Amino acid sequence: MTTIRLATEADAHALQAIYAPYVQNTTVSFELTVPTVEEMAERIRKTLIMSPWLVCADEHDRVLGYAYASKHRERAAYQWSVDVSAYIDVPWKRTGMGRGLYTSLFALLRLQGYANAYAGIALPNEASIGLHTAMGFEAVGVYRGVGYKLGAWHDVSWWGLRLHYISDTPTVPRPLAEAAGLPGWPDALVSGLPLIRV
Repeated sequence: MTTIRLATEADAHALQAIYAPYVQNTTVSFELTVPTVEEMAERIRKTLIMSPWLVCADEHDRVLGYAYASKHRERAAYQWSVDVSAYIDVPWKRTGMGRGLYTSLFALLRLQGYANAYAGIALPNEASIGLHTAMGFEAVGVYRGVGYKLGAWHDVSWWGLRLHYISDTPTVPRPLAEAAGLPGWPDALVSGLPLIRV
């Protein structure tokens, strides 16, 4: 049975294995060196303080894909916005996993009180544009020639999603541990499962 759950530092090896080909062979990630397992564990630990890092796992708890949210920018006025990313192990692409993980991720972010989600997509990447468009993202703009990788300069298109109504007096987003105690958390966590065909 497929599950969606919060990542733990123990997932770092599996997440690194999924992420490595994107770093080594594509411009999907602008990293040039694959992070170590220890670096992945540290990223998970830091992320889970304020935002979700989700994994989709099979009945043997083998991780098939993941999605997470991170700070959009460091300055305090940006705290209601996050950047989001999803990475799916190659054999499990086109199974609805990206959409399922994002559905759960966005439901949790709404419970926490985040207002906006943003995604940067290195061009060309029709699959990622299709996923984000299907999730309701709208194009914001393009950074021309902003990244150099694999022997060429690449544009990055930016996409935005309004997670919920923006208040004139917003409350600070809840830390993950606090939000996880809310009554709607368990249902939000698994809300994307019906979209996954594994």
